[in-house]
Amino acid sequence: MLCRMPPHESPLGRLRRGHEELVLSLLRRHGPLSRAELGGHSGLSRTTLYDIVAELVERGAVVATPCDPALRRRGRPVETLTLNPEAGQAIGIDFARRAVHVAAVNVAHEVIGSASRGHAADLPWEDRVALAERLVGTLGEGPLRLGALSAIGVGVVGPVVDPDAERAPGGPHGDLPALLRKRFAVPVLLDNNTRLAALAEATWGAAADDEDVLYLRLSHGVGGGLVVGGSLHRGAYGLAGEFGHITVDAADGARCSCGGTGCLETVASVGAVLAACRAAGGTAQNLPDLLRAVAAKDPVALRVLESVGGRVGAVLAAVSNAVGPGVIVLGGALAEAGAPLLDAVRAAFTADLLPLAREKVELRRASLGEVAGALGAIALVLHESPLLSRYPARPESEESS
Repeated sequence: MLCRMPPHESPLGRLRRGHEELVLSLLRRHGPLSRAELGGHSGLSRTTLYDIVAELVERGAVVATPCDPALRRRGRPVETLTLNPEAGQAIGIDFARRAVHVAAVNVAHEVIGSASRGHAADLPWEDRVALAERLVGTLGEGPLRLGALSAIGVGVVGPVVDPDAERAPGGPHGDLPALLRKRFAVPVLLDNNTRLAALAEATWGAAADDEDVLYLRLSHGVGGGLVVGGSLHRGAYGLAGEFGHITVDAADGARCSCGGTGCLETVASVGAVLAACRAAGGTAQNLPDLLRAVAAKDPVALRVLESVGGRVGAVLAAVSNAVGPGVIVLGGALAEAGAPLLDAVRAAFTADLLPLAREKVELRRASLGEVAGALGAIALVLHESPLLSRYPARPESEESS
C-alpha cells in the first residue's frame, strides 16, 4: 500500500533520485533560489544541477520565475526556482473515535484548509467516508488537485500492524481503504492517527525545528509516536509509540484494555483521571468539569494532576533515556489542563532524565490541536511521494551551507 522506492531501481536511478530530493529539500528550507544559489547550497556540478532542475520543472514540481527587474544585474535575466504550489495537493483524513478531521496542503507545504465534524461512536464506515468526502469538498476555493501527490493519507484509531492487511475486507478497519479508493480514486496510505500526530508536530508544529521527536498524547486513550531523523518510526511490527501500555503500577494497578495491569493508560487517560478525582472526593463528571475545577484551583483536581504528571514524567524520562529525542511534545485533551499537569510532568521528567541530557531535551506542549492527525496523514503522503521522499529530512550536504 505504501509507495516506496522500487527494489529494482538502478544505482544511477537512486543517485538521480537523491539529487532530486536534495534540490527539493533546499527549496523547502530556503524558499525561492536561483540556479547559482542552488549550486552553492547543493554542491552539485552545473551540468548535473541544470539537468535535475529541467526535469523537475518539466514534471511540474518546480516553477521558474523571472527575478524582480529592480534586482537584476547586467547580463541574462536571473530566474528563481521555487516549489510549485499548483503541482498538486495532498489530503489528510483522521477518523477519530467520534469525529472526522480533514486537511489539505499543497506541495509548497501551505495549508489550504481544514475542517472537522463530530459523529456518533458507532457510525458505520460508509457514513464516515461520506462525511469525510463532504468535508474535503469544503476545503479551498475550488476543486482539489492531487496531481503529482496522488494519494490520501488516513489516520485511524488503534494499531496498524500491516498496511497490506488493511486491504482485506473485514480487517480491523473494515473496508475503509477500499471505500476511500472508490470515493477518491487514488491510493490510500494508512497509519495510526496518534503516530501521525507525532509526525505532524515534527513537520509543522511544536517540534518543527528538530528531527528526533517523542510525542505523547493524553486523551481518552494514551499513545504516542517517534520521529527519528525526520521520518516516522513504525517499528518492526508497526507498534512503535504504544507508550500508554508501559507499566507504571504492576502491584495494585487497574486492568487495561490491552489485557495488562497498571499501564500508563489506566492512570493518565481522561477517564482514569476523572475516576481518581471522584475517588478523592471531587465532583468532576467530564473533561470540561475537570478543566473548570483546575481553573478554580480545586485542591482535589490539582492533587490528582500532580500525581498523574509524576507518572507521565517518569515514563517520558525512561523512554528518552532509551531513544534520545531532541524534543518531547505533550498533547491530547488532558494537556488542556495546562501548567498544573505540565509542571508536574516536567519536574518528574527532569529528575529521572540522565543528567547529561537535561540541558539537551526540551519538553513542549503540542500546537496543532485536533487537526494534527489529518496533517500527519498529509506528511505521510509527502514522505512517501517519489518527489518528496523522507520529507522533512535535511540532506547531509546542507550541514556546510
